[in-house]
Amino acid sequence: MNTGLRGELRRNEPLAGYTSWRAGGAADRFYIPADADDLARFLAQLPEDEEVTWLGLGSNLLVRDGGVRGTVILVRNVLADLTDEGGGVIRAGAGVPCAKVARFSVRADLTGAEFLAGIPGTLGGALAMNAGAFGGETWNIVREAETLDRRGRRRWRARREFATGYRSVALPAGEWFIGARLGLQPAADRDGEERIRALLAQRAATQPLGEFSCGSVFRNPEGDHAARLIEACGLKGRRIGGARVSEKHANFIINDGTASAADIEVLIDLVAATVAEQTGIRLQPEVRIIGTSG
Repeated sequence: MNTGLRGELRRNEPLAGYTSWRAGGAADRFYIPADADDLARFLAQLPEDEEVTWLGLGSNLLVRDGGVRGTVILVRNVLADLTDEGGGVIRAGAGVPCAKVARFSVRADLTGAEFLAGIPGTLGGALAMNAGAFGGETWNIVREAETLDRRGRRRWRARREFATGYRSVALPAGEWFIGARLGLQPAADRDGEERIRALLAQRAATQPLGEFSCGSVFRNPEGDHAARLIEACGLKGRRIGGARVSEKHANFIINDGTASAADIEVLIDLVAATVAEQTGIRLQPEVRIIGTSG
């Protein structure tokens, strides 16, 4: 590895503290790039078969107790550019928290991105999974996305180049999102901040904020809600070790501070199996589960 890189490379870095579930093992290698150019140089020097995992706020991620092979790249606070390019276009890096993008947009007198305030991750994660909240979806406001490949090449790709669906995006093999241009509308009023406050109040009233969770664990099946199905199956409060199904919102699994990643994963599987047995509907996880078992 070229010592001319300006970022920080760590080995056997514990990952639990980088995830909102506060559970899981360590990364074999963990790189914090200095900026996008440094990241490009770092990727270009990796072996072709090196497994690469990107990490933002860790809010939609379960790292198994055995940790992650290969290299984990931390982009929060790194790919952090956020600019108003005029004409209703905001450019944002993949490491910018979605809530920050939402507030920036309303301060620029633009509307259409307020729903991002309800997504507890970075824009990169939202792009990768077409994250949504309060009826909005990320790719509904994307004009073009910037990607980076294993050779360090950067590209701007138009919205039409991506096949998107509910919580899914088809990304060209060997490329990762490093930013996007969002197309928004001029605001008809100055009430954007108030709309965000109202959305966040709704979120606080219905979700177990302040506890260790990943947000929604399962995707909503077509025409229904995962939380309703889980609650109807009597699973609120169900516990495995230090993990339990939230009593406030059944599509959340809480770590009480003592849960292993295995506790959480076993509970995920138990919930899915119980709902399938009682309703015939197989819930699909929304959370990414990575790494090896301890």
